[in-house]
Amino acid sequence: MTRPGPLAGSGPVDFDGIDLIVFDKDGTLIDFDVMWGGWAESLADRLEAAIGMPLREELHREIGYDTKARRTQPGSPLAATPMATLRVMTTDFVARSTGRTRAAASEAVDDAWLPPDPVLLAHPLTDLPALLGGLRGTGRRIAVVTSDDRAPTLASLAGLGISDLVDALVCADDGLPSKPAPDTILEACRMTGVEPARTAMIGDSIADMKMATAAGAGLRIAVLSGIGRTAELEPLSDVILASIAELQPG
Repeated sequence: MTRPGPLAGSGPVDFDGIDLIVFDKDGTLIDFDVMWGGWAESLADRLEAAIGMPLREELHREIGYDTKARRTQPGSPLAATPMATLRVMTTDFVARSTGRTRAAASEAVDDAWLPPDPVLLAHPLTDLPALLGGLRGTGRRIAVVTSDDRAPTLASLAGLGISDLVDALVCADDGLPSKPAPDTILEACRMTGVEPARTAMIGDSIADMKMATAAGAGLRIAVLSGIGRTAELEPLSDVILASIAELQPG
């Protein structure tokens, strides 16, 4: 397969030789900061109330959220780290910054911890049923590989009306090493019976592109609709698009 050169939202993308198209979820299928930016803000609110002292900026710096710009930082823990790991990081941070025992810090985090609403906050970045349906109509299979957990991801996909269009789903709590390790995309390949070389990965982060490279994916498509920026994604991808709205099944 001849890989296409980088694009700038000029589609169509050449999917010749591709049998499986793997999508990241947050920042690729849905708006990242609508889901996670608000969560980072509300976590700080609840945690400050629970412990009775200000720690918003320090907490946000720890997880990789720019408090002033109200934006997730590329390559940060918030960008691609499973919720369970973020919870451990937050507990360690509270213990370290407040002088509490880890048990006391864990109790405070338990009081403040509330995952984002996976349906209400899942804002699609294009007409997802039309896009995924069109891609499947070409005979290709669809997978979603995400750093989010399975239960909220299933709820999001159902709310978006695309559950029946996804042939394979691999999530953060499935027991596999997380991005940028290749394991989750390789699991999607195994589940669908498609070789990595005949697989395209579409994502918005450095971790997505590094995962695709490590897995030997045949096509790496970066989108600028999430946390990644052109300068950091371009060296790691074969194609760059403004968003998945630029995709045109071929």
